[in-house]
Amino acid sequence: MKDLSRREFFKKSALATAGTMLVPQFLKAWEQPLGSGDKTLIVLQMSGGNDGLNTIVPFRNDIYYQSRPKIAIQPDKVLPVSQELGFNPALAKLRSIYDQGYMSILNHVGYPNPDRSHFRSMDIWQSASPKEYLNTGWIGRYLDANCDGMEHNAIEIDDTLSLAMKGIEIKSMALKDQVKLFKATQNPMFKTVAENQPAADADPIVSYLYKTAVETVSSAAYIYNQSKTYSSTTEYPNTDFAKRLKTIGTLINSGVNTRVYYAALSGFDTHVNQTGQQERLLTTYAEAVAALIQDLEKSGNLERTMILTFSEFGRRVSENASGGTDHGTANNIFVFGKNLKKAGFFNNTPDLKNLDEGDLIYQIDFRSIYATMLNKWMGADSSKILNENFPLLDFV
Repeated sequence: MKDLSRREFFKKSALATAGTMLVPQFLKAWEQPLGSGDKTLIVLQMSGGNDGLNTIVPFRNDIYYQSRPKIAIQPDKVLPVSQELGFNPALAKLRSIYDQGYMSILNHVGYPNPDRSHFRSMDIWQSASPKEYLNTGWIGRYLDANCDGMEHNAIEIDDTLSLAMKGIEIKSMALKDQVKLFKATQNPMFKTVAENQPAADADPIVSYLYKTAVETVSSAAYIYNQSKTYSSTTEYPNTDFAKRLKTIGTLINSGVNTRVYYAALSGFDTHVNQTGQQERLLTTYAEAVAALIQDLEKSGNLERTMILTFSEFGRRVSENASGGTDHGTANNIFVFGKNLKKAGFFNNTPDLKNLDEGDLIYQIDFRSIYATMLNKWMGADSSKILNENFPLLDFV
């Protein structure tokens, strides 16, 4: 094969699965099974800015109903879980999980000088850096700091990789379907690439693409073969988000050596006609999460798994003229697991009397939640990952 044709060949091979996955810079460690003490973290993202006040409803608060005459969840519809707060009825599937003590709700979560831009605020949450613009994410830096590129990994169930998952040495892996990924790597081009290692003095681009293709083939085969060892008996809803969570459940329950999983549900930017749209999204979210928790518990893996759900910001307290809500600030965060130190409500109800120009004032810096997960659950030094010390919280 001539140099030019070889280079083009490798480029085509590496791009053959574009939109399907991104490859980490490690391989054989995947074949080391997780130990009994290894913990797993699942991060779920509500993209668009979920309205926290209509998710966890302050159904005894007059200010809430005065501020939202059209879209407030009426008291007779709310699923009460405390004297002051209740679930949006769309979260009915999570009620029993809450009652079992497998759910912690943290209110007033945000960061100083909040940004109401979707893109910037999401970057802030994913990079854990409100001040600096970083090209690495908090999960990616965790992998860099603790895994040395060899021992552990992270998978995002999507076509592309989020900033949160990107490190300097490790950029995790993005895949939507392990079966489709495996079939894509069975393309004859990949096999030919694997059998034709470039010379030592080859173009660096060619060498990189060769290494990428080889790792892709091997990683895809490992994930595919390992995932076949488990067949879920849990009935998941027929939604795209539920399918993503079923993939996570299958990979965890089959013993794939992965420490962090990431998935997103989009559509929460509810400026217009919020009620129906949010209800559909929250139903999709709750039914999928409930199925995943059931699946993990059946297999005995919920004990070593935590699930963290966040959105890039909440919504303003008052509804707008279009039957929706505009970009706000502080929000509620959900944590699920069997090892919660403080289940239920971690802190007090939203303060609707003291607002910052119509927005909730944050009380918990989201980086304290990350620090708690990193230190207490993942066994990492959060100060090295978040570049600052943040108070640890007692929900774990």
